[in-house]
Amino acid sequence: MTKHGHKIDPLHTDLWIDGAWRAAETRFDVVNPATEEVLASVASADIADADAALDAAERAMAEWAARTPRARSEVLRRAWELMTGRLEQFAHLITLENGKARADAVGEATYAAEFFRWFAEEAVRADGMVTRAPASGARILVQHRPAGLAVLVTPWNYPAAMGTRKIAPALAAGCGVVIKPASETPLTMLALMPLLEEAGVPKGLVNVLPSRRTGPLVDHMLHDPRVRVVSFTGSTGVGRTLLRSAADQVLKPAMELGGNAPLIVFDDADLDVAVEGTMLAKMRNLGEACTAANRIYVHERVAADYTRRLTERMAALKVGDGTDPTVDVGPLVNAQTRDKVAEFVADAVARGARVECGGTVPEGKGYFYPPTVLSNVPGDADCVHDEIFGPVAALQTFTDTEDVIARANDTEYGLVAYVFSEDFRRALQVCERLDYGMVGLNRGLVSDPAAPFGGTKQSGLGREGGHEGMLEFMETQYISASW
Repeated sequence: MTKHGHKIDPLHTDLWIDGAWRAAETRFDVVNPATEEVLASVASADIADADAALDAAERAMAEWAARTPRARSEVLRRAWELMTGRLEQFAHLITLENGKARADAVGEATYAAEFFRWFAEEAVRADGMVTRAPASGARILVQHRPAGLAVLVTPWNYPAAMGTRKIAPALAAGCGVVIKPASETPLTMLALMPLLEEAGVPKGLVNVLPSRRTGPLVDHMLHDPRVRVVSFTGSTGVGRTLLRSAADQVLKPAMELGGNAPLIVFDDADLDVAVEGTMLAKMRNLGEACTAANRIYVHERVAADYTRRLTERMAALKVGDGTDPTVDVGPLVNAQTRDKVAEFVADAVARGARVECGGTVPEGKGYFYPPTVLSNVPGDADCVHDEIFGPVAALQTFTDTEDVIARANDTEYGLVAYVFSEDFRRALQVCERLDYGMVGLNRGLVSDPAAPFGGTKQSGLGREGGHEGMLEFMETQYISASW
């Protein structure tokens, strides 16, 4: 029990292997970023635990993969129902370990649960085909089969959703999984396990291995011949390392990596829509998202009005402990993240940017950073070339469409971009020329379980969500037959 009265169930701090809680020789602390107090001591998995989890997943998958698609679908549907009934509990836990404000946490919990419902529907739609070869006349039978065991590695910024976005399609496809949650935020994923058991997920099909030895642990699992898929969400640097390990076993990789999202506001944009969209694209999850608007380009003709409106909205946000329902903005996840944001702001200001609001680390406990608007940000500022991962809106101006498209595409990343314009024809032309896997057109939110989420270039491989999300965990088999 912390001094704020937030109780963490001690039963949900061990490893989850083969449908049971399992202790570990070593443990690590999970800290509340709003208070800097220890929330819980969590078990840290080692190599032997990884082997036990893979053994359990292999046993469980044999029976699960043999079930009918409808049978798997019903279990996932039940998981959605159960999680939807407990959104407040999950949201509270997300806030405690991640820091995000209550409304944001409820939004994540709702989004996380929705993956179970979506993939409950997709589980019965792994459609194949029967056709005839034009030259030989042989029948071509195509079907999709479970790929095999999957190792899932998730980040700290969405403790629930990044796990369910991988678990749900893997189970829909018929695979068994071992998930390694981020050390900063393992509690939410551990708390989900009894719910999945209640929903009817077989013992051993889903295993959770928190660990401070992420690198050696994951590398060991990726070299186990039973593992056929690795799904990772996180930085591009770590993604490259995992891809090298995956190459040894020629695993199917699903990689959702870093971003550097441009947000373009044209002179004909509805500024009410544009500012609201910017608030969503920038401040959802406090900017701690690979989809966060990182470079904001505003047409010179509307820049002053847009900046004034955005600054008013950002300055009005209430900062504090996210467990307070009146708080809009909680703390960043740790001191390192907060300090990096502060460094980005200091660098931009030193190069000529102007602080419209925020910009100063507050005193006291907690990893807080205020909502900040920077105008006149130069193109050589560090925050233009790297993910800010915090509540800082970095504004630049433009006058020429060709120029802003070139600037928007001038990055190794290609996850998401945002465009605001009332000229729909011009806007769609711009969208098609942006080298990004996703574009929000007059919207600041693109994430949806029904849509294929993913990027181009250094932002990743494969897609999550949509129908494609399930196919990442399946192999296509073709049978040539004559009759």
